Amino acid sequence: MKDQARVVVIGGGIYGVNIAYHLAKLGWTDLVLLEKSEIASGESTHAAGLVTQFATSQTLMQFRKYSIELYSSLGMFNHVGSLRLASSKEQLRELQRSVSRAKGIGMDVEIISPVEAMKIMPQLSPDELYGAIYLPRDGHLDPYGTTTGMARLARAMGCEVVTNTRVTAIQLSPQGEVSGVITEGGAIRCEHVVNATGLWGPRLAAMAGLHLPTTPVDHQHIALKAVPGNEFPHTTPCLRDPDNLVYMREEAGGLVVGGYEPNPKERWIDGVPWEHGGTSLPPDFDRFEQLLEGTIRRLPFLERAQIITLICHPGAYTPDCQPILGPMPGARGFWNACGMSLNGYGGAGGIGKLMAEWIVTDEPSQDVYAFRATRFGNYFANPTYAAERTRECVKYYYRLKFPHDENEWARPFRTSPVHYRTQELGAVYGEKYGWERVNYFQPGKPWRMAGTDQRNWGWTRPPFFERLRQEHEATREQVALFDLSSFGKIDVRGPGALPLLQKLSDSNLDKPAGSAVYTQFLNSHGGVEADLTITRLDEDYFRVITGSGFISNDLGWIKMHVEPGDLPVEVRDVTFDWACL
Repeated sequence: MKDQARVVVIGGGIYGVNIAYHLAKLGWTDLVLLEKSEIASGESTHAAGLVTQFATSQTLMQFRKYSIELYSSLGMFNHVGSLRLASSKEQLRELQRSVSRAKGIGMDVEIISPVEAMKIMPQLSPDELYGAIYLPRDGHLDPYGTTTGMARLARAMGCEVVTNTRVTAIQLSPQGEVSGVITEGGAIRCEHVVNATGLWGPRLAAMAGLHLPTTPVDHQHIALKAVPGNEFPHTTPCLRDPDNLVYMREEAGGLVVGGYEPNPKERWIDGVPWEHGGTSLPPDFDRFEQLLEGTIRRLPFLERAQIITLICHPGAYTPDCQPILGPMPGARGFWNACGMSLNGYGGAGGIGKLMAEWIVTDEPSQDVYAFRATRFGNYFANPTYAAERTRECVKYYYRLKFPHDENEWARPFRTSPVHYRTQELGAVYGEKYGWERVNYFQPGKPWRMAGTDQRNWGWTRPPFFERLRQEHEATREQVALFDLSSFGKIDVRGPGALPLLQKLSDSNLDKPAGSAVYTQFLNSHGGVEADLTITRLDEDYFRVITGSGFISNDLGWIKMHVEPGDLPVEVRDVTFDWACL
């Protein structure tokens, strides 16, 4: 193992090897890939290998589309296609919304009828089948072969791949910049470290003084033996049936079936043991039974199928079930690609390419605002709270979440100083970034937290809109008092405060003390990174006001742009210091 490299990528799963491969492809071949065990020995060990272009956002769709193109070009992909079913009218509407997003990035996809879906996969039951989408370029791959194959390609381009070597420390300079890593086999001086360690992401980040709120949550899949007379051919499309909470693909004439349980189980919220490796955990058939029942509803003959095995393995999820990507303040040169939340092999190619470009150019090539590593901050430092929010998010991984649904678990977590008064007035609370916030009032009725009751309205306009109309009219025609305590508040002080904020903002902030300016923070491409109000309280003292859900991202954006050699500046989150009416 060499003792100096430009980049050290830590983690030999599909994300680590993809990042190393794409860095080498960009000419950054002075790099080392470190793995504490063997390549593909962690989460990658148990992946089912399904890959689809479809996702909940256009950026994720672009990642997945590229991944399929990459794996296909390398001869690692089986284009058997995929069907995503709508087993309810509500799911059909969600598919229609998603198809519109997909067309926005040039994907050729349409809603097909139940009859058309059954022509593609005749084994389907027509019961409660309302439509589907078919993606012929989707398919599956061999997880182990793909991961080890990409590691070989990275090695062939100059990357040194070192296995059975665990990192024990991250070295930072006095200026907070990455300077090296310490391993069980010695030290490596480096400029950049990439944290692609999956389940162990939080433990590695902690070595650099950073906090990542990922939680290991069990994921189970079952292998079913082929039913004589109903064998699936090798060309069978992958199948996803979100209403029944399951996905499946053909294997040896039978099926591998996985899904998302309504009461997922978390593990090791204080950190995954280093020795865990890729070991399977004891399966829980009682938890999986609902998923098997959903499978049989869609493919009734599987009631006769023999179970070969049920496998349980944890995956690393975040509280919003989106990946954690990019840098964080406090450790310049430390890059995160963790908490993939079952984006798996589908996301790995596109995210690997993005991360490599980001490291080389210091700018992401795509819109990754929803995935930035700064978005959680200290607000999810409580592991119990983070785990509960993560579990609820996993519950909704396939289950529809309607526009007016509210988070229900881990509540209440934060309340404003006037919470007791709004309770007395009959408040109905929603939740935003952990805060209990009033959605509307029902005078004369007991206060409550909105939750399951709002699911009944689905995609339709809820009846509480009438209360909102009345409150709007009262505000317009009389007077109203709003509790804005949950809004984010950031103090920026010192001789470097004005130059720093001027650098970030698209408005001139050099106004007299007492002036408030509505502005945006822009990136180097002119893209909007934050939308906020900045008040100059004194010559070298500014207060930044931002939305409740954006405080951590905006705080991180400010801190990451404090450069060595800048005039002294203090950046501090004061959200909890001040109530606001």
